[in-house]
Amino acid sequence: MLRKMKALIGLGALLVLALVVAGCAAPVTDQTATGDGAAGGGDAVTVRYFTFSAAPDHVEDLDGLVATFEEQNPGITVDVTTAPFDDYFTLLQADVAGGDAPDAFELNYENFVTYAANGALLNIDSYLSADTPFYPRALEAFQYNGEQLALPETFSTVLLFYNADLFDQAGVAYPTTDWTWDDAVAAGQAIAGLGDDTWGLFSPVQFWEFYKKAAQNGDCHFFNEDMSASTLDSPACVETLQMMIDIQNSDIMPTAAQLSGVSDSELFLSGKLGMFVTGIWMFDAFQDADFAWDVQLEPAINQHAHHFFANGVAVSATTAQPEAAAKWAEFLAGSAEAATVRVDTGWELPALDQPEYFEAYLAKTPPANRAAVFQALESPVTPPVIARQNEMQDAVNGLISRAADGELTAEEALSQAKAEVDKLLQ
Repeated sequence: MLRKMKALIGLGALLVLALVVAGCAAPVTDQTATGDGAAGGGDAVTVRYFTFSAAPDHVEDLDGLVATFEEQNPGITVDVTTAPFDDYFTLLQADVAGGDAPDAFELNYENFVTYAANGALLNIDSYLSADTPFYPRALEAFQYNGEQLALPETFSTVLLFYNADLFDQAGVAYPTTDWTWDDAVAAGQAIAGLGDDTWGLFSPVQFWEFYKKAAQNGDCHFFNEDMSASTLDSPACVETLQMMIDIQNSDIMPTAAQLSGVSDSELFLSGKLGMFVTGIWMFDAFQDADFAWDVQLEPAINQHAHHFFANGVAVSATTAQPEAAAKWAEFLAGSAEAATVRVDTGWELPALDQPEYFEAYLAKTPPANRAAVFQALESPVTPPVIARQNEMQDAVNGLISRAADGELTAEEALSQAKAEVDKLLQ
């Protein structure tokens, strides 16, 4: 049986798949929504749906969507179970391994690939409507070997946040879509010159920033075309990592010691940080800042590239009611009702190319340039993923960190990273 748990999750963090088959979590509250499953004739079916993103803040919103779906689809009942993200994939994997997978369940992109590769997901192409207006790149992200194995439910991205007041004080023009990282460094130097306790930029040297800047370079790739070997030791990748280290060491970015336990978001909110890259999920956290701020596309190296974080809804390959489960997945990910609820309640953003759904979102300020959220969808980059994802992230991140600390050169770190990743690809 699915283990019933209340969910508590912060939006948008990059996450690791827990493949531990264990029953270590104690059962807790069941979040179940039911309806008139027998209405409308035919055999009544129940779709068991497992999710991490609804609780604790959006359980009632999800219950409302379930009620709407059941009213539109007499004979289908949706039984919802939630779990906190830290436990979710352990519980899901245990149920999949035990032959008791939920009919439909939520997956973030990083974990989607592993479940797809292991044959746990149903190809839902034949069950889908032809007119659901997903962003094409978002839909493609949940395809595997040419099959649609999940639907993009929500998305978030990362932008360049900037303190407009500090730009004004430094006499620097605000960031534009044409900015490169050289422009960002120059602006950061001017802002850092305002005082010893003021910093120009924060963009850490770590795995998640590196794979994105690799895409901004355009010539740095994690793998060769058939993914039989890593290409992390290429000159373009070494150049990208060295650029990141040079920015870190340019005296415009605080060190961990200088931060003294203060997070980058806290530093920005204090008014002492000119720019930093973070997710759009921080918009609400900065609403009450006592300075003017806005967002822009991230600077480019040779091209734009922006993190594309997404949650999807998949259907189990072993479900006994594929049509009903796929219908629920499409409603939750692609319906006007679901999109409206998500935007109105701040429950992430639907991955739908329907501008009318986002009018209220775009009108809200700050930031004034919310259009950049959707401009970033024109240059999305998903994380590089392999079956042994957790091990790859840890290995590459550890070596990049050693280069950032000066223990290894960029070339040495990425040469060792290639060797580690090649082992994991075998």
